Amino acid sequence: MSDQRSSLPLSRTCLITGGASGIGAATARLLATQRFRVIVSDIDFPIGAREEFARQQIETVLCDVTRESDVAAWIEGAARATGRIDCLVHSAGVGLVKPITDVSEAEWDRVLDVNLKGAFLCAKHAIPHLRRAGGGSLVNIASNAGLLPRFHDPVYSISKGAVVALTKTLALCHAPEKIRVNAVCPGPVGDTRMMDADLASAADRERAFRDRLAASPIAHGLGRMIRPDEVAESVAYLLSDATVFVTGCCLTIDGGKSLGVPQTLFGD
Repeated sequence: MSDQRSSLPLSRTCLITGGASGIGAATARLLATQRFRVIVSDIDFPIGAREEFARQQIETVLCDVTRESDVAAWIEGAARATGRIDCLVHSAGVGLVKPITDVSEAEWDRVLDVNLKGAFLCAKHAIPHLRRAGGGSLVNIASNAGLLPRFHDPVYSISKGAVVALTKTLALCHAPEKIRVNAVCPGPVGDTRMMDADLASAADRERAFRDRLAASPIAHGLGRMIRPDEVAESVAYLLSDATVFVTGCCLTIDGGKSLGVPQTLFGD
């Protein structure tokens, strides 16, 4: 069966930022099975990751999404190599758990640059190619934190709230060109660099893990966090022809975390 699939022509070209791990990597692997030509970028790749991607016919490029020259070169190079760009997923992101009074200017810049400026630069340079292709799709990985304020990571919440606003604005601006712009708002997602770093920095890792589950009713009920591949399925849905009339959507995948204060925070 795998030999038969590999003999079929690739259907569409999709670029993915932050593709070295987590949601970006899971999305790349899923789309590759759906006959997308996938080109992932990241600022670095774990040892062996690029070789593993190559075995899955996923191309990799080093790119810093905060640098316009990097983003422009990556997208233009992909367009020359493939002949067209059909979709782009901005999955690169960084977190920051710190009260605003303790946040340095450099920390503020880093979070806003990766999460928001990266989405802006990708849209700026991808949209002309989507326009030439007769339409296409952008998906931003936002967050539950972009839908409602969070106490422990205000700068991250601000950045993701801006990504939600960017998504809706670009969806309105480019709908007449058949360019759809949507966002996925997940959380809490395990097995990602960001979550691993958050838990590692906690004074009590097990307590921090339980607290994150407690804030998401379904996560609490299942006793686990969301998996990156579950978020990837939703990204693939937003890129599919089944969502040709879906734009400006912020698809929430948070186990009910954004619905309100769950009972578990006050005890069972």
